[in-house]
Amino acid sequence: MKRRSFIKTVGTAGLATGALIAGAPAVHAQKKYRWKMVTTWPKNFPGLGTGANYLADIIDRMSGGRLTVKVYGGGELVPPFESFDAVSQGTAEMGHAAAYYWKGKSPAAQFFAAVPYGLNADEMAGWIHYGGGQKLWDGLYADFNLKPYAVGNTGVQMGGWFNKEINSVDDYKGLKMRMPGLGGEVIKRAGATVVNLPGGEIFPSLQSGAIDATEWVGPYNDLAFGFYKAASYYYWPGWHEPGTVLEAFVNKKAYDALPSDLQAVLDQAAKAAYNDMLSEFTARNNAALVELVQKHKVKLRKFPEAVLKKMAELSLEVVADAAQASPDSKAVFESFDNFRNQSANWNRIGEAGFSAARSLAIKS
Repeated sequence: MKRRSFIKTVGTAGLATGALIAGAPAVHAQKKYRWKMVTTWPKNFPGLGTGANYLADIIDRMSGGRLTVKVYGGGELVPPFESFDAVSQGTAEMGHAAAYYWKGKSPAAQFFAAVPYGLNADEMAGWIHYGGGQKLWDGLYADFNLKPYAVGNTGVQMGGWFNKEINSVDDYKGLKMRMPGLGGEVIKRAGATVVNLPGGEIFPSLQSGAIDATEWVGPYNDLAFGFYKAASYYYWPGWHEPGTVLEAFVNKKAYDALPSDLQAVLDQAAKAAYNDMLSEFTARNNAALVELVQKHKVKLRKFPEAVLKKMAELSLEVVADAAQASPDSKAVFESFDNFRNQSANWNRIGEAGFSAARSLAIKS
């Protein structure tokens, strides 16, 4: 009897264990989500296009494959500048761009990309994550059925490519230049004609003479686009884009349909992507600049102080006007400006103070 009881007990336990094993896949058989991401960048373009790829990949890995995102380059699924509407309307669940492309949707959007003489990359992250920026951004994009994220930063950009020297602000008069956002409004007031083009259309436009000058990002990206083949002068600093944020925007209904753990995956994947892109640009820009100057004989120039001073004056006017464009713009600008003031005070002592001191230890 004891033997039978033992066998019976083991048999019962075996059945229970089998039931648990049989039921185990049910624990992992959670709903899977298959999303599309539309971007404004050429497919696999270094830094920006690959940044979108990185975001999609890390979402996949962090979610254990429960949320996968297929990336479409600009023009593959929808035209680059129609990505905002495509995600808003649900044609795709996610987009990847820069918020100043949507100033026609809301002038306040520009403050979440780049502001002339504004915040650098670290300061933008600080404002968005700890200075109230994300809450304002969420409120702004909610009107378009979107949830925004900061998912990358190029760091400080270059001032642009020109086919003539810029010796004074007068040299902008009549100049046809590609420059988006608030920076474009500044050079417009200096007399330039502003042309807004997606990345893939810039080089042929510069080469054909349809535009006289362009800005894009910085040495790493600009080398990849081959701008040195179509323009001779490369100017710095990028006063118009001191720390340009790349954004992802998610269809709000698609976001709300996710379980809370996958929403958290998006939150953390965005921060990882932000840091990854900034790290890559930091690592690659100088080598690319050396190649542009030494191999391709690009003429590197610094904007004259008088030009930078005038652009600063015009920037104050443009940003003040943008801040009054709507109640949303006013609220966003007030938050942005307060954070800029406190950051500038710390930066003077911290980052700028260290940079000045470090020059004493570098023999170059």
